[in-house]
Amino acid sequence: MAAVISIKNGSVFQHDRLILKDINLEINEGEFVYLIGRSGSGKSSLLKTLYADIPAKDGSFNIAGYDLCNLKRKDIPMLRRKIGIVFQDFQLLYDRNVEQNLSFVLKATGWEDEDGISRRIDEVLQLVGLQGKRKSMPHQLSGGEQQSVAIARALLNSPSVILADEPTGNLDPETTNDIMKLIMKIRDNGTTILMATHNYNLILKYPSRVISCADGTISESNK
Repeated sequence: MAAVISIKNGSVFQHDRLILKDINLEINEGEFVYLIGRSGSGKSSLLKTLYADIPAKDGSFNIAGYDLCNLKRKDIPMLRRKIGIVFQDFQLLYDRNVEQNLSFVLKATGWEDEDGISRRIDEVLQLVGLQGKRKSMPHQLSGGEQQSVAIARALLNSPSVILADEPTGNLDPETTNDIMKLIMKIRDNGTTILMATHNYNLILKYPSRVISCADGTISESNK
């Protein structure tokens, strides 16, 4: 299997402060990997580097066929068409309904055909079980439904990899279970997923490969 994420001797900086060093990591097509660690250990900084919110400087960083160390600013939108990003706090546009939130992303990533946009929105809402919520405003949705919209948004451009930063952090246990079932369904469809979490119960319930952030670097974990 080909590596969708490959980091060799990488370092992560934020505002010129070294966060992580000596990173060596390969994640293959279709893998689901947990990224664990205490708050402040560098989980979010690593994810931000992978979706080019923080520049990759040292070593080698490759994701979805892009060399992040040599990535030009004009190519970042194309990179993000290959990557789905899911945040803990949903980051929906609260003055727009579900359809408008999804349409905004599609148009921002180059979609122009209105019929094609409408069909793709139908497809992703069906996948996450929100077919009837197309015209709903975010404030009319539960936390789990808002996160499902965020996951639908991440799936719009059929990404080869999804980066999820504490996607269940603001959800109750029952809703967390629903979101994890949805994430596993996406994994089973062949999408690579790297998910940061501090919820060790998830790892017990949905066991998979675990990478740990600690002491300024990352390593395979047996937890």
